[in-house]
Amino acid sequence: METADIILTNSSPADVVSLIKLGRATYRKMIQNLFWAAGYNIIAIPLAAGVLYSEGIIISPAIGAVLMSLSTVIVAINAKLLKSP
Repeated sequence: METADIILTNSSPADVVSLIKLGRATYRKMIQNLFWAAGYNIIAIPLAAGVLYSEGIIISPAIGAVLMSLSTVIVAINAKLLKSP
């Protein structure tokens, strides 16, 4: 029991099915968060670096830090929305 990843407290096969559903839901949530974080970084980092400066679009370092914090909060809230099946 000390080295087990999962310990079943009942002998119910439904518990195994529930754990499989929870694992799949967790994986989907991880993929959502990965895409959100990657998408944010793909867009925001070049803007903060001044790629579109000639068009007048630039993000100041302070705004970039606030947006990065907001991105982290969104990922955390999305993770908290994970429901156990």
